[in-house]
Amino acid sequence: MSKRTLIRGGLVVTAAEETHADVLVEDGRVAALATSGSAAAEAWTAERVIDASGMYVIPGGVDGHTHMEMPFGGTYASDTFETGTRAAAWGGTTTIVDFVVQSVGHGLREGLDAWHAKAEGNCAIDYGFHMILADVTEDTLKEMDLLVGEGVTSFKLFMAYPGVFYSDDGRILRAMQRAGENGGLTMVHAENGIAIDVLVAQALAAGRTDPRHHGEVRKALLEAEATHRAIQLARVAGDVPLYIVHVSAQEALAEIAAARDLGLPVHGETCPQYLFLSTDNLAEPDFEGAKYVCSTPLRPQEHQAALWRGLRTDDLQVVSTDHCPFCFSGQKELGRGDFSKIPNGMPGVEHRMDLLHQAVVDGHISRRRWIDLACAAPARMFGLYPRKGTIAPGVDADLVIYDPHAEQVLSAATHHMNVDYSAYEGKRVTGRVRTVLSRGVPVLEDRQYVGRAGHGVYVPRGLSTYGS
Repeated sequence: MSKRTLIRGGLVVTAAEETHADVLVEDGRVAALATSGSAAAEAWTAERVIDASGMYVIPGGVDGHTHMEMPFGGTYASDTFETGTRAAAWGGTTTIVDFVVQSVGHGLREGLDAWHAKAEGNCAIDYGFHMILADVTEDTLKEMDLLVGEGVTSFKLFMAYPGVFYSDDGRILRAMQRAGENGGLTMVHAENGIAIDVLVAQALAAGRTDPRHHGEVRKALLEAEATHRAIQLARVAGDVPLYIVHVSAQEALAEIAAARDLGLPVHGETCPQYLFLSTDNLAEPDFEGAKYVCSTPLRPQEHQAALWRGLRTDDLQVVSTDHCPFCFSGQKELGRGDFSKIPNGMPGVEHRMDLLHQAVVDGHISRRRWIDLACAAPARMFGLYPRKGTIAPGVDADLVIYDPHAEQVLSAATHHMNVDYSAYEGKRVTGRVRTVLSRGVPVLEDRQYVGRAGHGVYVPRGLSTYGS
């Protein structure tokens, strides 16, 4: 006899609706929903009953942009798949999509096998993979087709980082054309890396070595220029769907909005750091600004209003974290005296759901838009919907009991990410995860971690269904 779980009395919030309903879970899936107090709901019995009175019942979050154990600048992101997925669960995220790295001169399969080996048996929650294309060749173009068949249905190309991940426009065009044939989604890191390298060299030669200069050389206009170029390449490739990662600048957002106004399948993602942090953080004294070095970089505060507006108008569809943590001690410090040697990346996988709920409290977005940005839209974008990202009969029982009234202070002393600082140290937020189910199995119960490494499984993804 299967074990059933009944969640009673909560406000069920999805991207589509809000309703006071009881949720019945059986065999790892949502079996049924019924209005709280109705005869149907009252007739249900279950071995485990969760009282969600006064709480929200929301879908588990889908973070479509993480980098666990990511190699960068001679070091590795400090979260493993075990520590990173555990931290994600603490923050109400029940699925991540991580980036496999293809090394130059090596095949896509080699990279994918390496990432499967890192993740398998170690994850507390479910996971999928994107593929970073660092070397576009005839062989790797053919491999793209094979990967789509295995559920790796999105491919990331870099206009930044010459000599590491960078692809020129010809290679990007060829990859986009191939994605147009196999149905994959092209993702682009849009910054003009060739021009940025010139500005980096000039800044260092002039003695401008502090972390704040990382943001100054990676100019908003160079993000906008690359975004424009990526959009035009996608049009030339046959109006193929395009997803611009970590949009930080209002000028880049304007390029996306203009494309969408033309009816083009161009999509944009931003991240909490661009919504809540700014160049003021990069300029913190005593090298503290290194904690906030990421690419695209943090922008002046005036960009934030445009990003919030883009989230409300659907010119930006997804909020992911780009979680790529490096400890301040021993890792970020590699760039003392030379900002270009600071590992690029910030921690955030644990705080995305809470920060976006704070945005609801602050009036930036609605409750349902919160769930759309953090759960439903990324699930659709990355071929996981409706299995993930919503609450309905038949879908995976990835469910979060969320206390909208609890207050907390974000701090490295209490977070669960494997990193020695918090990008939001001392920030007060309203709202907190209480209980988390992954495929019906408790991972967090009343703020106690009860999950285990190996519960999370690889989820092959379908093609993107966003907008269809």
